[in-house]
Amino acid sequence: MNKLWKCSICGYIHQGESAPLSCPKCGASQDKFHLLDEEATKKIYTSDRTNDIHAELIALSMKMAALCDEGITLNLDPACVSLFRKAKDASWVTKQSCKAELAGHMTKEKF
Repeated sequence: MNKLWKCSICGYIHQGESAPLSCPKCGASQDKFHLLDEEATKKIYTSDRTNDIHAELIALSMKMAALCDEGITLNLDPACVSLFRKAKDASWVTKQSCKAELAGHMTKEKF
């Protein structure tokens, strides 16, 4: 497991043997970074893939909503429109649930 360094100014996480000379996000100097302990490092590495999955689900939900809008606009028949509306509502719930989960990860430093 690689070492992780956290910027105390903006929260950026750097991976490497030493902290960067300056933070790529906020420009803070190297002395503003602190080395994360093994537990925090493991938490971040473990949650990294899960966070990526949530981000992908958010993107897919947005694509699904756009497809549903197209289907609603085509207005083929009431059953189709009803299904597209339900699917669009479900995509909203999925997107918002994933966002809430990611926000929870951030507050628990699982980023």
